[in-house]
Amino acid sequence: MDDHWKDVSPASAEDSQPVIGIIGMGDMGRMYSRRLSASGWKKIYVCDRPEKYETLREDMQDLPGVTVFKDGHLVSRASDFIMYSVEAEFIGDVVAQYGPSTKIGATVSGQTSVKDPERQAFEKHLPSDVHIVSIHSMHGPAISTEGQPLCLIQHRAPDWSLHLVENILAPFKSKYVYLSYEEHDLITANTQAATHAAFLSMGTAWHSSACYPWEEGLYVGGIETIKVNIMLRIYSNQWHVYAGLAILNPSARTLIHQFAQSVTDLFKLMIKGDEAGLKERVYAAREKVFDFSEGQRKAPILLSESMLDRFSLGPSSPSSTAQPSTPTSATSNSNSHLSLLAMVDCWAHHSIRPFTHLDLLASPIFRLLIGVAEYLFRNTSRLDAAIHSAAHDTTHRSDDVEYVLAARGWSQCVSFGSFELYERRFKDTAAFFEHRFADANRLGGEMIKAILDGEGVAAPAAKEAGKVV
Repeated sequence: MDDHWKDVSPASAEDSQPVIGIIGMGDMGRMYSRRLSASGWKKIYVCDRPEKYETLREDMQDLPGVTVFKDGHLVSRASDFIMYSVEAEFIGDVVAQYGPSTKIGATVSGQTSVKDPERQAFEKHLPSDVHIVSIHSMHGPAISTEGQPLCLIQHRAPDWSLHLVENILAPFKSKYVYLSYEEHDLITANTQAATHAAFLSMGTAWHSSACYPWEEGLYVGGIETIKVNIMLRIYSNQWHVYAGLAILNPSARTLIHQFAQSVTDLFKLMIKGDEAGLKERVYAAREKVFDFSEGQRKAPILLSESMLDRFSLGPSSPSSTAQPSTPTSATSNSNSHLSLLAMVDCWAHHSIRPFTHLDLLASPIFRLLIGVAEYLFRNTSRLDAAIHSAAHDTTHRSDDVEYVLAARGWSQCVSFGSFELYERRFKDTAAFFEHRFADANRLGGEMIKAILDGEGVAAPAAKEAGKVV
C-alpha cells in the first residue's frame, strides 16, 4: 500500500489516484472540493445530509471529478482518504453513523477546529483496521490556502498514510505543521479563543448601541480599520466555527473568562481615573508579552497607517494618521483601545507569548490581531496616549461600558456550554451588520493579502516534526 501511494499526484493516471471522500459539505467542505477538483484529482466523492442530496448534486455538477452520494456510508466504503468536515458539536454522532462503513486500510481525517471531540469519536467508532491522520486548515473558506498553516496530526497511522495526506493536499501550497491533538487544542486556544471573544464583544457592543460608528466618522483609519474589518469578518462566518472552539476546548473557556476579567479590571481603573495604576498594569503586561529589546522582529507586522486607510469602510479622518506628540495631545480619534489593552493583559496572565505561535499555527485573524497589538504597544507615545485617553477622555466611555457588558456576556454564554444560546447571541448581532459583510469581506481579503505579502509569508521548503514546513 505504501509503494502504491508513494508518488501519487493529480498528474497520475486516474486508475492510480486515490478516491478522496468528503463527508459534510458546508463552507469548508465545498472549498476543499473545489480546490481538489481544480488541482486535477479525478475521484472526489462527497455527501451532505440526505435531504440535501439533490441540491448538492446540482451545485457540484460542473466540478470535474466530483461525484455526489446520498450519504456517508457510500462515501466511506469506497474512499481511500475520508475527511469529516462537520461541526465539532456533531462529530461524534456523524462518525458513529458512518465510521463503521470505512473501507479497510483507508485513512480518515477530520477538519474540526477543536480536536478532542474528534479524537474521541475516531477512537470510539472507527474500525481498528483504518488509519487516522487529522487535519485543520487555519483559515476560512474565502482565504487563499497558499502559504497558510495546515495542521497534520499523525495519530494512528504509518508514515505512508501521512505521506498520502501530504500528497493529496500538496496542491493547496499550504504550510504543513505537525502536532499532536493536545498540542493543537492548546495552541488554537491560545491563538483563537480570546481573539474571537475580543471581536465578538466589539460587535455586540456596537449592536447594543444601535450604531455603525465608522459611518459616523468614528473608528476609521489606521488600526481602527483592522479592528472593524476583523469584527465584520468574524460575524460574516458561520457561528458554529467559533462555538465549537469556545465551548468544547477547556483551555479556550479559561482564556475567554480571563479576557472578560481583564476587560473588567482595566475598566475599573479607567473610571477611577487611575492613570498611574492603569499604566503600571499595562506596562507589566507589555513587558511579559512583548520583549522588543530582543530584536526578534526587524519591522512591525503592519505596514503603515496609510496602507491600512485604503481598506477603511468609513470616511477617512484628516487626523487618522497623525501621531500624538505627547500623551496629553488630544486628537479627534483618541481612543482607550480597551479591547487591545485587555487582550495583552489576558495573554500576560496566562504567560502567552504570541510570537511563539505566529509562524507555527496562526490564522490570518490572529496574525492581524498580533499586528494591531504590536503596533499599539511597540510605540510608547502611542501606548501612553491610549492609557491617558482611557483614564481621562470620556469620548468613547459609553462604548467602553457596552464593551465590558458584552465581554462578560460572552464569557457567561461560553461557561453555560449552550450551543443554542451561543447561536442565538451570534446571529442576533450578525443580522445587525449583515448589510456590510460583502464590502468587509472584499476589503478585508485585500487587506490580509497586502499585509501578508508585505511580510513575505511563504511556505518554507523543509519539514521537521512539530514545526512549520
